[in-house]
Amino acid sequence: MTPDILCIGSVLWDIIGRSPTSMRLGSDVPGRITRLPGGVAMNIAMTLRRFGMTPALLTAIGRDAEGDELVAACDRLGLMTDTVYRSEDLPTDRYTAIEGANGLIAAIADAHSLEAAGDKILRPLADGRLGTEKAPWAGPIALDGNLTEGLLAEIAASPLFSRADLRVAPASPGKAGRLLPLLTHASATLYVNLEEANILARSEAVTAVDAARALLDRGAARVLVTDGGKPAAEGRRGDGVIEGAPPQVLVTRVTGAGDTFMAAHLVAERRGLARQAALDEALRAAATYVSGDIGS
Repeated sequence: MTPDILCIGSVLWDIIGRSPTSMRLGSDVPGRITRLPGGVAMNIAMTLRRFGMTPALLTAIGRDAEGDELVAACDRLGLMTDTVYRSEDLPTDRYTAIEGANGLIAAIADAHSLEAAGDKILRPLADGRLGTEKAPWAGPIALDGNLTEGLLAEIAASPLFSRADLRVAPASPGKAGRLLPLLTHASATLYVNLEEANILARSEAVTAVDAARALLDRGAARVLVTDGGKPAAEGRRGDGVIEGAPPQVLVTRVTGAGDTFMAAHLVAERRGLARQAALDEALRAAATYVSGDIGS
């Protein structure tokens, strides 16, 4: 297979506990616990594959039993894994979250192996498999904020990414600051929620529209800002800000919703949809995702 998009970042096991009841600190309730392939890059890749694209994964996965299972799961999903860095001494990463009817209660992301692997995950972009410095990859790249700030800074200045259409998402509000080196990158589109936007823009915006404007004022070329069930915004330098309202649905899961939004928006644009239509299509896809059956 030949990839038509690269997904760079976290590919790990998502261990998610979900309950249909509201939860608080110390709650002990019945629910479902699942283990599924996850991580920002993985969630985006899976959505892109469902939309007919062929993603290649650039990430770090251990050569342990969990890693072998994860690579096999990626292969079954139709994702390209021959570009994955398989480490002999780093364990496969994991993410654990607890979700209730009132949303995400708590989560811990253990992506230390991805961080430790560093620029080894980028080798296929330089060794001819996906490109070289003289002939860099010229297609879309989905990049997530689980990489270290140092590596993201290298990417921002690297000739290996000079022709790419960069689509960038933070892994979480706690890691949003890592994206600062890419904030003013000329070909980067940032996909953030309201909290992450305020961290990057150093603002106190209360709406997605205001947050998008703040990011553009800080030098961003293009941004998309979501705010849960409230209106989202898309802003472009020189073209202003538009907004769209997500469909109102019953929320049964939240982990992966932002990744679904980003993938759906990218696919909508590749289909030639206009600016407003692409935003609305991505909001519908994210709403469909969060309203999915709680046992799925």
